[in-house]
Amino acid sequence: MLSLLRRSAGKLRYEPGAIFNYSDPLTTRRQYTIAVPQIKSATATGLYGFDHLKSPKGFQRFVDDAIERSGELVAYIAGMPSSAEVVRAMDEISDTVCSVLDSAELCRNSHPDREFVEEATKASMRMSEYLHFLNTNHTLYNAVKKAEQEGQLLTAEAQRVAHFLRLDFEKGGIHLSDEKLDRVNELNIEISKLCRQFNINIDTDQGAVDIFPASRIPQNLHHLLKPIYRSTSVISRESLRPRANMNEKGFRITTDPHTLSCVLQGAQDDEVRKMAYIKGNSVPRANLSVLDKLIVARHELAQIMGYRSYAEYTLKPNMASSPEVVMSFLKEMSEMVRPSADEEFKKIREFKREKCGQQSGNLEPWDEAYYTAMMKSSAYDLDSSVVASYFSLPHCIEGLKVLVESLFGATLHSIPLAPGESWHPDVRKMALHHPEEGDLGYLYLDLYSRKGKYPGCAHFAIKGGRRVSESEYQLPVVALVCSFSASRHSSTARLNHCELETLFHEFGHALHSLLSRTDYQHFSGTRVIFDLAETPSNLFEYFLWDYRVLKTFAKHYSTGEIIPKKLVESMQGARKMFAATELQRQIFYAAIDQTFFGEQPTPPTSSIVADLKRQYTSWKHIEDTYWETRFSHLLNYGAGYYSYLYARCFAATIWQKLCHEDPLSLTTGTALRTKLLQHGGAKDPADLLNGLVGDGILRDCNGGIVPDITCLCDEMKLGVKSPSSLTTKPYYHHLPHTPPLLHISTGTHFTVKSQTPSEPSKPAAEATQVPAKPNAKPAADKKKGNRAAVIRRSPVEKLLLYSEEDEAKAKEMVGARRCYSSPRPYSRRIGYDCLNLCIRCD
Repeated sequence: MLSLLRRSAGKLRYEPGAIFNYSDPLTTRRQYTIAVPQIKSATATGLYGFDHLKSPKGFQRFVDDAIERSGELVAYIAGMPSSAEVVRAMDEISDTVCSVLDSAELCRNSHPDREFVEEATKASMRMSEYLHFLNTNHTLYNAVKKAEQEGQLLTAEAQRVAHFLRLDFEKGGIHLSDEKLDRVNELNIEISKLCRQFNINIDTDQGAVDIFPASRIPQNLHHLLKPIYRSTSVISRESLRPRANMNEKGFRITTDPHTLSCVLQGAQDDEVRKMAYIKGNSVPRANLSVLDKLIVARHELAQIMGYRSYAEYTLKPNMASSPEVVMSFLKEMSEMVRPSADEEFKKIREFKREKCGQQSGNLEPWDEAYYTAMMKSSAYDLDSSVVASYFSLPHCIEGLKVLVESLFGATLHSIPLAPGESWHPDVRKMALHHPEEGDLGYLYLDLYSRKGKYPGCAHFAIKGGRRVSESEYQLPVVALVCSFSASRHSSTARLNHCELETLFHEFGHALHSLLSRTDYQHFSGTRVIFDLAETPSNLFEYFLWDYRVLKTFAKHYSTGEIIPKKLVESMQGARKMFAATELQRQIFYAAIDQTFFGEQPTPPTSSIVADLKRQYTSWKHIEDTYWETRFSHLLNYGAGYYSYLYARCFAATIWQKLCHEDPLSLTTGTALRTKLLQHGGAKDPADLLNGLVGDGILRDCNGGIVPDITCLCDEMKLGVKSPSSLTTKPYYHHLPHTPPLLHISTGTHFTVKSQTPSEPSKPAAEATQVPAKPNAKPAADKKKGNRAAVIRRSPVEKLLLYSEEDEAKAKEMVGARRCYSSPRPYSRRIGYDCLNLCIRCD
């Protein structure tokens, strides 16, 4: 057993002990982004502009200096200065520690030099150990508590910082007896280990299915799969005895989420889809016991802290405030969407019967992706390669610039990188500049895939904005890290619309950080509660569906032709197809999350999932499958998945009431900036939302707050009902509302293409052979790159027309390194939507 650091009111000296991974009061609002000082000359510097990081070993000095400076601040606070100075010093400690942790997190996920990655990992571990000392230090806790109680803080934001710091300390158990605190520490260590093991199991046991003969797999999927061979005997007609052995070619489907999604959408052979679905939803089996243990450990932790359940423990700080409010909201949404989802289910079933020439027949879960893709393409004649031709990466970057200039009157322009500042030749640095205010912040772009890099998209930060003095403000600097792939015949990537949506989603997070102007980094940018964190990013996705926005930058990569309005209308139409089914799926995921961490967790989890799927979806559950073993959101987003639905409702309302009439209006952008983005977490989120669009965006529900769903229902053409089980009324900003206790760390905003909530990684050794289906017809070969061939493709093949960029990306993602200890809570969506498959951030 690792020795635990003991807390002591008079103990100001830090002594190395065990490595811990706790909710950190000083870094709870930490966001993994890049913030660095502006480099004004070509003077050599270190990684991200930090002089310490000129070499990998610089991380050691970076940690040493951070601990030394924090120690000085702890000693200063022990002298009990004024309340204002206590809060300011605490915020500087947080900023100092976060500089190391956040730069290390970015380095671990993006740096190509293995030595840098290893040193960054060591730095992260050392700072985690030091944070345990800070978070169990009674001197700091008592000083913050005194500052809050005195009521002499000069600003509402300072008072709010003190309040949240005190509650965050208590969230970690500092107010408990020694015996209880020791048990809390043990449980946190156990939970951290279980979360790490859960991710390891996902990466090391992806599952596989062997398919023979190879003709059962469409050629446009071949690049995703591994060719395999088996010996077969040929019977002599004369002797009726085996005459010779021949090698028969087949394919191994590694059922990682990305490959599985592609197979489910593109394989005509229903037996192939069935076997792939079952295998992909039955691994890793080892996570069944890991998940059960995690549920039990979190439940015990919550009870020690005085809560009935882990969900109650987690939700208390948020607008929802309780599991009862969340479940009421989910049930209301479920009742509202069920009729439309059932109707969509019937349409898919009838379409299958028509295509298969059957008068009757069941619709299975492995049929959904295949037939919905075919129905979308048949209805709108969409070809993903044609769509992508209008979204070359340089044009997409121009789209970011258009939004910034139109909405905020600012420019986003490239600035030179100092020697040593970059970590790869692909990296660009940009400044967000306002003509009157000067530079607002800085943005790194690292957008192309490469070996060893995080295989999805993420928003990182290293320094949040904060006021250093009356005349000096620390500007935020953020990074967008993506894994787009360039064609072999082109120097740039061409994005499908889902990837473009992902880029703008993450840019929404980045703008939340860059435009934030809080006095304290504790509330800077996206350091907000669960309920609000994803709202700006979801809102910025809407711009990518509006032709008035797209026509300003979406141009054909070779001809310069502006994207046709008819094509955009087809994309919009395909997006709306089966929208109820997708929304129903998100409600189901949120219900699983709430139930697992509810008041009476009752493993095994597989039976819970089966019951909830029957209750919340139109689709049946397949026995002996346990999809939840890949639901990685349960780790760092436990009891918080509902917030995706909150954000979706908020974004729909903001778009309809504020942005829809003129999405590129400076008036619109000014409202977004001054009433929402610039405040970060410094103001009550309910007040921010009401102040932005007026009363009506929120409803009071049984002591908590839920979103108004009217605009989302209008967007999806769903009828709004008022279930008798839900008692709600409009929420007005003057109603009493308890401030949230803890600002959940927004962590890195990760994005990765997938069907299920996990990321692709190493191929598994385990494989299941599927016998050849009788009378199976071999798939016809298609030539790539031939326009005539494109025209002749079937509807499904049009949607699955993999470009060379996709092929390169698939190869790059196989075996990609994954940081097991890094939080990945912000994946936006799970499942397939519109033209592509995606999950979006962790």
